[in-house]
Amino acid sequence: MAFRAVHAEWGTVFSHLPDLGCGQAWQAVWKARPPAPIACVECRHQMYAKTSERGLRFFAHAPHAPDCEIARQGESEAHHLLKLELASAARQAGAHAELEVRAPDGSWRADVLASDPAGTWRMALEAQLSPITAADITQRTERMAAHDVTCCWFSDRARPSWLGTVPSVRLVTTAGGVAVVEGLVKFAGSGWEAAPQVPVADFLRWVFTCQIGPHLTRAGLRYPQRQLAQVWTAPQYIAVEDAYLWREEERQRKADEQRARFKEKAAHRRADIDRQNAVSRRVALQRAAAAEADARRVSLGSAGARLHDQLMRRPGVEKAVQHMAREHHLTVTVGMSAAEWRWGGGTPLIGPDGTPAAVLSPVSGLVRGEALRLLAGMLLLFETKAEQQRFDRNTRRRRMVPVDGWRMEYLPAASADTGDTATVPASREAVQRPRRTGGPCSCAEPKLTAIILGQPHPAEPAERMTPASAVYSASCLACGGPYDKPWRRTRS
Repeated sequence: MAFRAVHAEWGTVFSHLPDLGCGQAWQAVWKARPPAPIACVECRHQMYAKTSERGLRFFAHAPHAPDCEIARQGESEAHHLLKLELASAARQAGAHAELEVRAPDGSWRADVLASDPAGTWRMALEAQLSPITAADITQRTERMAAHDVTCCWFSDRARPSWLGTVPSVRLVTTAGGVAVVEGLVKFAGSGWEAAPQVPVADFLRWVFTCQIGPHLTRAGLRYPQRQLAQVWTAPQYIAVEDAYLWREEERQRKADEQRARFKEKAAHRRADIDRQNAVSRRVALQRAAAAEADARRVSLGSAGARLHDQLMRRPGVEKAVQHMAREHHLTVTVGMSAAEWRWGGGTPLIGPDGTPAAVLSPVSGLVRGEALRLLAGMLLLFETKAEQQRFDRNTRRRRMVPVDGWRMEYLPAASADTGDTATVPASREAVQRPRRTGGPCSCAEPKLTAIILGQPHPAEPAERMTPASAVYSASCLACGGPYDKPWRRTRS
């Protein structure tokens, strides 16, 4: 199906024009006897004038036509009708329009080629009704652009997937004719929105006179159908978009600067808080060290040794001493000021220089005031992970938590066979406590341990006093009582 042919005498004839473009009537070539001498513009094979059931006039190849591109097209009647609408609208817009114009090198064929009567510009009006990929339609547009031919694609389908990939619009048929319904936009407020429907002839008139042109949107597209990458709009709307984007960039820049100022101010406030906390924690630590020194001066002689031994038998103290030596390479011993309120109900562990190093099992309900300032800068040890989590949860509920959080660790359970630490912490029920008898050990086979310089050492009964038993005291792990008879250290 073609709309253009070559007459042997009249030259190029067009089936869609009333006078065939050469001053002749349609009846001069339609059902003429003998047949009119018309041929294909491409292959020069004979053609016949025909009329479809809907009254569409066109030219068709005679039988046994060669491999001609026009013959291969097999375009539908709807496609040809749309080409006629585009050609008619282009002429109404003041342009010269030709159907099925081929490139000189055959690289493209325009459905309708509109041009300025003065020859200053050319534009291909492409009717695309069949499916096509975005890559193919972009390639066809680029081939035309290589010959200085701009292009606009038209479709009356509801959802062409390629719309907006290239300069394109969607058409609808109204009571007044064919109109542009999608692809023509205007900028309003802070984004693009669809423009009212306009007849396709008016749309082409604006395009030919450069009142509108294709544009790649940068602001948001408030579009009811879909987002389009490329639209048609007027230059004044592009200027409005530029001004809006400039204002948005300025607003974003000021917002970023304000956030940076707020962040810097917050950093300064946090630095001040950290300095104040460091001072208060250092003072609290100095007071705790002084209190520990006073307690050690008061607890002298055998009474102090018994108190130290009792403190060492507190739940978890031996494991905490071993944990500090193994994990932190620090030799600690139990603090003699454990009864003071400043430790939050926990047991202090004192380093070799008399400085508090850690606190074992503090009570969340007693952490306040001086205890909060002291414990905030120290390592907190707990017998089990559950106890650690409970302390953290309760202090957060009471809002008694340092700004930088607690430093907490829990003691892993000890294996009964090897003495190595296991990965799973032991529960409170699984920890074996020494049985307290209230008096000196009277066991037939006592299991002795002695605390020497803060470290537990295994011991056994001896026949006479040893240097270690003269200075340090031992206790029985079986009954929990002190062992007041001679003893000596063992290797295992």
